[in-house]
Amino acid sequence: MMSSEHLTCGWLQQLLVVLLKLCLSFAGPLRPLNGTECTAKGPASYILVFTGHWSPQAFPKQYPLFRPPAQWSKLIAVSHNRHFRLWEEGAPASAGVQSFAEIGVTVELMKAAKEARKRRTVGAMYRTAGIPNGIGHSSTELLMQPRSSLLSLLVKMIPSPDWFVGVDSLNLCEGRQWKQEVTIDLQPYDAGTDSGFTFSSPNFPTSPPENITKITSQLPNHPANSFYYPRLKELPPIASIKITRQIRSPGHQAPMSNHILPNSISPQRFSATPLDCEVSLWSSWGLCLGPCSRGGVRHRTRYILLRPANAGVPCPELEEQTECVPHSCMRVQ
Repeated sequence: MMSSEHLTCGWLQQLLVVLLKLCLSFAGPLRPLNGTECTAKGPASYILVFTGHWSPQAFPKQYPLFRPPAQWSKLIAVSHNRHFRLWEEGAPASAGVQSFAEIGVTVELMKAAKEARKRRTVGAMYRTAGIPNGIGHSSTELLMQPRSSLLSLLVKMIPSPDWFVGVDSLNLCEGRQWKQEVTIDLQPYDAGTDSGFTFSSPNFPTSPPENITKITSQLPNHPANSFYYPRLKELPPIASIKITRQIRSPGHQAPMSNHILPNSISPQRFSATPLDCEVSLWSSWGLCLGPCSRGGVRHRTRYILLRPANAGVPCPELEEQTECVPHSCMRVQ
């Protein structure tokens, strides 16, 4: 005769089996997050071209001309699956992203990517040399695998407090097919770790750190910000990427070098961004010289903070005068 203990164990086992079947029936088959599963039969080769559009015509406000002039850091790109994020808008910057966005150092980024590669969430890492001007090109070849069909990349803006452009988890595969070509205009992002307002702001750590946010023509909403253009609905693209699939033939590989623009790509031209004049507040009124009752006048002045450019609103008058009132007269001895 079976003991009550054995009967209890058997009853619990049957109950667990029933519960498990119910859970599976309600859950249905497992699906990949956001449809990122790639079922292509083999890898795909791409050429990635990064183009900087950071010009004094498109971005005239506080445009860096020297020490250092406007330029781009090396490009860092990672192929990965849905279990890895290099960076994400609205999320805190990792230590690697902070180090790269603030001072252009890639050690922590590469370390994190290598650790993720051991866990098979990262496929490969790529980089290009920096671009010594605001306008220029760099390129690299990508070999994308079905198991890591997502691409993320970062490029730091130099000089800047912690600003960068980038792409987060771009999927180059749709089901069984690799995409043939992808072009994306890039906007600046703030890593949220430095509170500087201008390109050349001194180091001013944000405490506590904030999330990564997109910089717009009105955000941060402060006239001192280098990207503050209240007349614009949106900023023109400050950079762009073009990713083109390549047909790999045995024994032949076209070399790609930085700053050499492929024949199939022509540089984009954007209209000049108007920059309005900005002036200081008026000074206080000066004392009056001359007799108050016979046309004595007093003056006040202001000065130019930012000169207009690209057909922006011209500067207003910088000096103003008005008649004296008796209590502000100064008699000349």
